[in-house]
Amino acid sequence: MAVEIGEILDGKVTGITNFGAFVELPDKSTGMVHISEVSNTYIKDIHEKLSENQEVKVKVIDINEKGKIALSIKKALPQEEAPAPKKTYDKPKKSQPPVWTGTQKSEPENMSFEDMLARFKTKSDERMSDLKKNTAAKRGSSTPRRGGSGTQRGF
Repeated sequence: MAVEIGEILDGKVTGITNFGAFVELPDKSTGMVHISEVSNTYIKDIHEKLSENQEVKVKVIDINEKGKIALSIKKALPQEEAPAPKKTYDKPKKSQPPVWTGTQKSEPENMSFEDMLARFKTKSDERMSDLKKNTAAKRGSSTPRRGGSGTQRGF
């Protein structure tokens, strides 16, 4: 009797590696459960969840062209045991988008759009000016000096 994709079978853990576990199936074939298919939660060390000779329920999730069998323990769990997917948010977002304030101390809701834009432009100009000064200072100190003592080369 050959195993088929989608079947849920009882198996026995025959070996454990850092990346998963090998499980012997009822027809004496062996499949592998990748560490990501052991539990619905993150597992740092597979030995926390599985041990050799442990009986496990597995679902056949793939059989490749070479006959290698991919198994899943978490997909073999009944639906009531499987945890529900986590919500990505708890409550709806506010209707007003957030305003980037940077180092701004005053409250943005007290300012008009034009005032915020003018403040942003002023701060941006100041930062660009500082950047240009710093860049020029760095370039000036790292460039070799010409002339002075020593021999001059003529071309």
